Amino acid sequence: MPVKHIFNLHCKKCKRLARFLQDVKSKHPDYLCQPVAAFGDPDAQLLIVGLAPGMHGANATGRPFTGDHSGILLYQTLYKYGFSSAASSESAEDGLELLNCRITNAVKCLPPQNKPLADEIKTCLSYLAAELTQLADNAVIVALGSIAHQAVLKALGLRIKDYKFRHQAEFELNIKATRLHLISSYHCSRYNTQTKRLTETMFHQVFCRARQILNHV
Repeated sequence: MPVKHIFNLHCKKCKRLARFLQDVKSKHPDYLCQPVAAFGDPDAQLLIVGLAPGMHGANATGRPFTGDHSGILLYQTLYKYGFSSAASSESAEDGLELLNCRITNAVKCLPPQNKPLADEIKTCLSYLAAELTQLADNAVIVALGSIAHQAVLKALGLRIKDYKFRHQAEFELNIKATRLHLISSYHCSRYNTQTKRLTETMFHQVFCRARQILNHV
């Protein structure tokens, strides 16, 4: 079943998130304030999984990592390694295209203070699982942050303790007849980049490795 038939733009399963989006919409009537769909090539060999839409980024624009600080480094890096047609993403109408790449989030709705609850992450797993099942053999998943990393494992029915999160951790996941490569990274958030927990070089290394894997498939 195609991913586009799974995603629900009007999902309100998480009552706290639905109420929060309604409140944000009242203050920012031009914002999307709905679940944010994945963006990019539906047949991509590279899937990037973030945490959740940003308040003034994807929650406003409707495109993951567009219009907020986290997207600056991400789109620059995707362009550098040939996964994007442009080095920046300002709006959903800017013409940018992802090349053999798709971006999604573990949680599709903006959470208060960018912190989804455990039950909200669990509720959204069915959408992420549907996206993961579309991946072809030898596809690469880049998980941005520990929550995204854990969500990918849970969505695939794997035990978190067997795949410890760390920056640039790399795992081969064998799911039935499909082999997937998981690379984990610190999230490209404003906090991580400004404190140098995540440097440009560190982030580039993650996508350089993803490109290497795909070039040798």
